[in-house]
Amino acid sequence: MKNDFALAFKQILDDRGLPQEIVMAAIEDAMVSAYRRAVHASSAQHVEAKIDPITGEVSISVEKEVVDEVQDHRTEVVLAEAQQVDPEADFGDMVIVESTPDDFGRVAAQTARQVIQQRIREAERDVQSSYYEKQVGDIVNGVVQALNAKQVSIGLDLKAEGIMPRRHQIPREFFRVHDRVRALLLEVQDTNRGPKIILSRAHPDFLRRLLENEVPEIYQGMVEIRSISREPGQRSKVAVAALQPGVDPVGACVGIRGVRIQTIVRELNDEKIDVIEWNPDPENYIAKALSPARVLSVYLEEHNGPKTATVVVPEDQLSLAIGRDGQNARLTAKLTGWRIDIKSLIEATSEVLFKVKNNHAYAYFLEAENEAIPQIEVLMKKKADGRPITPEDFQEMQSFTERVERGRIHRERDRKLEYERRLKDARQNIPAGTYDLPLLTLGFSDHINTLLADNLEVSNVGELMFAFNFDANAIREIDGIGPKAMEEIESALDLMKVSLAPAKVVEPTPVVEIKLAEEVVLSENEIEVQEEIVADVVDEAIDTVVKAEEKPDEAEGVELPATEATKPTDSTKKAGMPEEELPKSMEEIFKLKPEMLDAEENDSDDDESDKGKKRKKYVEVEYDPDRDVTIYRKKRKKSPTSWEQWNNNEEEWDI
Repeated sequence: MKNDFALAFKQILDDRGLPQEIVMAAIEDAMVSAYRRAVHASSAQHVEAKIDPITGEVSISVEKEVVDEVQDHRTEVVLAEAQQVDPEADFGDMVIVESTPDDFGRVAAQTARQVIQQRIREAERDVQSSYYEKQVGDIVNGVVQALNAKQVSIGLDLKAEGIMPRRHQIPREFFRVHDRVRALLLEVQDTNRGPKIILSRAHPDFLRRLLENEVPEIYQGMVEIRSISREPGQRSKVAVAALQPGVDPVGACVGIRGVRIQTIVRELNDEKIDVIEWNPDPENYIAKALSPARVLSVYLEEHNGPKTATVVVPEDQLSLAIGRDGQNARLTAKLTGWRIDIKSLIEATSEVLFKVKNNHAYAYFLEAENEAIPQIEVLMKKKADGRPITPEDFQEMQSFTERVERGRIHRERDRKLEYERRLKDARQNIPAGTYDLPLLTLGFSDHINTLLADNLEVSNVGELMFAFNFDANAIREIDGIGPKAMEEIESALDLMKVSLAPAKVVEPTPVVEIKLAEEVVLSENEIEVQEEIVADVVDEAIDTVVKAEEKPDEAEGVELPATEATKPTDSTKKAGMPEEELPKSMEEIFKLKPEMLDAEENDSDDDESDKGKKRKKYVEVEYDPDRDVTIYRKKRKKSPTSWEQWNNNEEEWDI
């Protein structure tokens, strides 16, 4: 049967939820503190405490000096006792020996009680802090323990206590003691009294976690929550997108007959939730985000100031689009990240008509819409007089507004692109080193340098080059810079560009390969005729080349097509041969492949089976760069896969 110490030790572990090692270390530290307090030991002296977890017996080991005669039993020990612990101990050594007082158990129980409790509380706080820091951003369950006007105290696992301030509670939501509550673990703060755990039910991430728990498609990654805007207890908007084709993100979140979304609505104290499909197009996205209102058109303005979306809705949809106290428009702005300006069709048409007449940005449309403007004015007068307007009239006003606003947006976009193109062109061809050169480098007078610095705010050559390339008229319009000064500036900048331009790298001349002519499909009769023509031309070309080599004067007037192999070289030019009289390549002579150059000839050296058959021939032209000569070899077909030299004599010509 276990003794009282073992039972009490196990009860502490169960109640506190702490590991055995932490509680044991806390008790041992308390025993050390109790020993120091009981015998008034120095804090510099090494003291160890060991506890038997079964019997609860405590043993204290103290570091003492080995001496011949003990003067202070707290710090000294005789040699005989020291050698029982360490046989090699000698006088002057420090040895750790057991020094447990006789009545230490009772004394320790009285003096170490507070220390043990303090250490156990510290261990509890460390465990709670490390446990809940890992759960920040997740939903935790707890039980309401206390209520007041400022906050709600909720008991959590590991005997921790969470706090839900008033600003993190859903408005008009009331709790009672012992109610079970789910909340988002928002933050864990370390304090002297332990971790301070902040809980929230009003944070947008609480709605995000509820959707992840209730919608399996979101948890599995098939549907993604792109954005959430929420006003706790009143209304929320959630934008979702499908990450896999064939998945309806809105239907997955709502569930069959709204089962999934209704569970979340009840958890949030009947808070209305609008689930919309995210769209990469801002216009469609904003139009859907304003649901349940019906939107006619959306105009985006992102060039001047903050991003603004002007939304035009029908007259009867204006209050629905704005919402109670502007709630719908406010939530849409938070969800999309755009500033929302909602107007009715009548208001939007009236403003566009006024801008066309008075705003220079709309001056282009005054002439383009000269036929539609009188009709729109008549419709505006009808509305002002309270007369009824037909659906066709509303359609005409919408078309007018759409044409003008879309046209203005496109023109501004084109102007912006043109401006960016001019900036890009102005930055090109400016050497990088010019930005480190002051204006004095160009050699202008002090008067011109002062005018450029004051009016253009340039301080170096690179900035002046950019200003000149972007808008040279801005420099001409400076008071004090005339035509001569402008010429001087332009000449100096051109000279600077030339002096800093990188040297051109001469690339080697590419080697031109001689390609065979394309294959021509001919009949047998045509092939025979071509063979005779080619054979005559080849013989005539060879004779011409030989004559050109031996007697250049006799070869005048004979031209052959030139190739890389027979182009004139330095050696031929030095020899005095004109370029037009040089023997040229026979690439154009061989309009057919070697297979087409068949000559009907019997070879007596071949087998009898080959007699009477046509033997294919062709002339191989090779240029030897080492010897600077062109070699011509006559070859004929020996077998279907090999060729032999028809004439063993190789004819060579210097080129």
